[in-house]
Amino acid sequence: MSLIQQSITQIQPMAVGDYSFWSLFMLSDWVIKGVMLILVLSSIWSWVVAIDKFIMVRMLRRRATDFEDTFWSGRTLDELNAALGNDMRDPMARVFAAAMREFNESANAPRVGAQTSTHDRIDSVMNLVINREMAKAEKGLPVLGTVASISVFIGLFGTVWGIMNAFRAIAASENTNLAVVAPGIAEALFATALGLIAAIPAKVFYDMYITDLDKYGGRLEGYADELSAILGRKLSKGG
Repeated sequence: MSLIQQSITQIQPMAVGDYSFWSLFMLSDWVIKGVMLILVLSSIWSWVVAIDKFIMVRMLRRRATDFEDTFWSGRTLDELNAALGNDMRDPMARVFAAAMREFNESANAPRVGAQTSTHDRIDSVMNLVINREMAKAEKGLPVLGTVASISVFIGLFGTVWGIMNAFRAIAASENTNLAVVAPGIAEALFATALGLIAAIPAKVFYDMYITDLDKYGGRLEGYADELSAILGRKLSKGG
């Protein structure tokens, strides 16, 4: 069956005015079906990622606050390091543990000219941990960015294809009656709507979480600077 014949066939059941999502999907051609499926699945995927990131960001903030409260509770660094043990769920705790491990491993190093190099190594280790933790935290964000970027264009493609179907129906029936063009126009507008429904939330969530994680990354870096200063003073005093 040609596309023109398919369009004519689809006009008859649509003429009664049933333009629900299910009717539009079932009576559309395979191209529009593909566009709709891609957009619906993209929207679902972006919402799954967005909810996961919402939970993750709240957890990171809470754990960072708990760790900072513990860190500034008056314990010595060695006591805190021992208390943490293997509980390394918080990225800030992992930054602390990495710095303390490097500090303790360098404790028996020769003192001549060693303070500066030890301090530099501690800073490098903390930066590596921060970069690794931020990469983990940002995992999944490209999904939101991609959905936000391409959904509108996929919807636009569906719009163009739906309008083409409307013109094919006009050419085949030689009639510009609304019942002839309505199915194609309905498909076109629905594809546009689906594209926007997928893209707008994804864009909002992407921008929001990028901002949240930038702030969290700054919080980690600020803590690393404070810890670096404390360990630097200990090195200057000979441990």
